[in-house]
Amino acid sequence: MTKPAPHILPSIVIAQFCCTSLWFAGNGVMSDLIANFALPPGALGHLTSAVQLGFITGTLLFALLTITDRFSPSKVFLISALFGAGCNFGVLWESNTLPTILAFRFLTGCFLAGIYPVGMKIAADHFDKGLGKSLSFLVGALVLGTALPHLLKGVALALPWKGVIATTSGLAVLGGILIAAGVPDGPYRKPSTGLDLNATFTIFKQPQFRAAAFGYFGHMWELYTVWAFVPVMLVAYREAHPNTDFPVSLLSFAIIAIGGLACVLGGFISQRLGEKRTAGWALGLSGSCCLLFPLVFVLPYPGVFVSFLLFWGMVVIADSPLFSTLVAKNAPVHIKGTALTIVNCIGFAITIVSIQLVTALQTTLSPKWLFLVLAAGPVLGGMALFGKKGN
Repeated sequence: MTKPAPHILPSIVIAQFCCTSLWFAGNGVMSDLIANFALPPGALGHLTSAVQLGFITGTLLFALLTITDRFSPSKVFLISALFGAGCNFGVLWESNTLPTILAFRFLTGCFLAGIYPVGMKIAADHFDKGLGKSLSFLVGALVLGTALPHLLKGVALALPWKGVIATTSGLAVLGGILIAAGVPDGPYRKPSTGLDLNATFTIFKQPQFRAAAFGYFGHMWELYTVWAFVPVMLVAYREAHPNTDFPVSLLSFAIIAIGGLACVLGGFISQRLGEKRTAGWALGLSGSCCLLFPLVFVLPYPGVFVSFLLFWGMVVIADSPLFSTLVAKNAPVHIKGTALTIVNCIGFAITIVSIQLVTALQTTLSPKWLFLVLAAGPVLGGMALFGKKGN
């Protein structure tokens, strides 16, 4: 097989960045949504969970119907990007209420199911050797796309919140067109011969696949809750230390976005240590951050607190592309897309529980204790990854 054309990986990465900006578009303008539509204070958790629930629903349907393995991934990506952009744009409807905004965010999540895991499938179809490094760039793009709304809100003071929503929708359209126009189906693609409703269940019988998948599930228990609550952490610290003042939106962007760099670094490190060991190190370090948060939170040193969050932002995501690589390598080639999709589906279902749990605990726990519960994910994920069956 010849090497992929030089433009293939950059095209996938740029398209992934553009389209995944839809993910946290609502979080980036949360204060404006609350003010304009009279949303309750708990809307942050609900709107984040709506996207996750939509993603779970979409990935479940994609996996059960083996859509990514039966149809051209590039075309699936384009269609999902266009519909996702339209649903995101629906947030601008002036008659919106909490239920309608939740519906738009839910549908946006549904169509993200045709973007994130499908983008990984497209990369896997083009790259055999060096898949871990390729996926590290891809997940890095997801991280930057996720963080982008915070940046738009933080630096573009002249850009109203509606401009943030419109910009992310426009980027998604651009990303879909970029894939459709410049990235054909890859040489390693092996289309499924037909509908296989049992594929989703049979792949978990393989021990190596199961170990990688369960390690990923532990990682997901922590990841999106940390991302969703980064602004909450910063505001809580500012309130606990009255002399502290920092730009919450810009720092939120930096703390999430720096994970993109960590993904790329993790991809290169994994070429020396292996995907499994590198993922294990990242999982252990991010779990340690969960446990250390109460101590760092009470220190009256804003620089230390922000540096700690930046470090956490790196290690909390660095293992994600490595788990996806392990899943892809241990899945049957003809249902590789379905395997990636169903693992994403279950992983994001776990984020719903995690986000809602932390949201509920906000009413009873001090912010400094709020994130201890997230340590359970890395601990259980590490046990699954390195347990007897995973060796």
